[in-house]
Amino acid sequence: MQKTTQIYGIRAIIEAINAGEPIDKVFIQKGLKGDLFKELEGILRKKGINASYVPIEKLNRLTQNNHQGVVANISPISFYSLEELVEKVTASKKLPLFLLLDQLSDVRNFGAIIRTAECTGVDGIIIQKKGAAPVTADTIKTSAGAAFKVPIAKVDHIKDAVFYLQASDIKVIAATEKTETMVYDIPFDGPCAIIMGSEDRGISPSIIKVADHSAKLPLLGEIGSLNVSVACGVFLYEAVRQRQNLQP
Repeated sequence: MQKTTQIYGIRAIIEAINAGEPIDKVFIQKGLKGDLFKELEGILRKKGINASYVPIEKLNRLTQNNHQGVVANISPISFYSLEELVEKVTASKKLPLFLLLDQLSDVRNFGAIIRTAECTGVDGIIIQKKGAAPVTADTIKTSAGAAFKVPIAKVDHIKDAVFYLQASDIKVIAATEKTETMVYDIPFDGPCAIIMGSEDRGISPSIIKVADHSAKLPLLGEIGSLNVSVACGVFLYEAVRQRQNLQP
């Protein structure tokens, strides 16, 4: 199984970015200074690469080598652009199904969702460049290899992806408890996309506002929410149930 590759050192990471390597996340030591560091920061901003400022102890745990204050993860998969993904899928599918993840942060939840997405025929997953869980070796393992099978696109903002999908005649459904509508009352019989939120905050209110529909799951126990990967599975299989007799 291919694992996430780590590279370290400011110059090496700059060279990797300029060479087009799929950098998934960069960890930067807090308080780092210098012209080369400023150059790296500028490139990260320009390319929209996810970066976290962390204590040096975190970097020491990531690598035993001379990291020079910066460690980067090269993703084991390549990412699509939103336009490339949507155009590719809609050209070949009458009933495309997309999944948007609004700043999901846990790599194992991410992997479990990718696995369920592959099993339910999801045509593509869309995540945000910043704030989203990276594709790590744990993600690949938890997905049971499905991360190599389901196309994943990165966008600057999930809201922009919602607008683009809607402009492509794809209905967007937000999975949220902040509605009275049950998932079973939402039609999934056309081209659609489902949005799942982060583990702690759910979907951003501004994104819920622009979605075509909002839907929730019935919770009959005392605990107020499901694990996001479990909830995602229920939503996806409701879409499968409704679509099973329709022409793909």
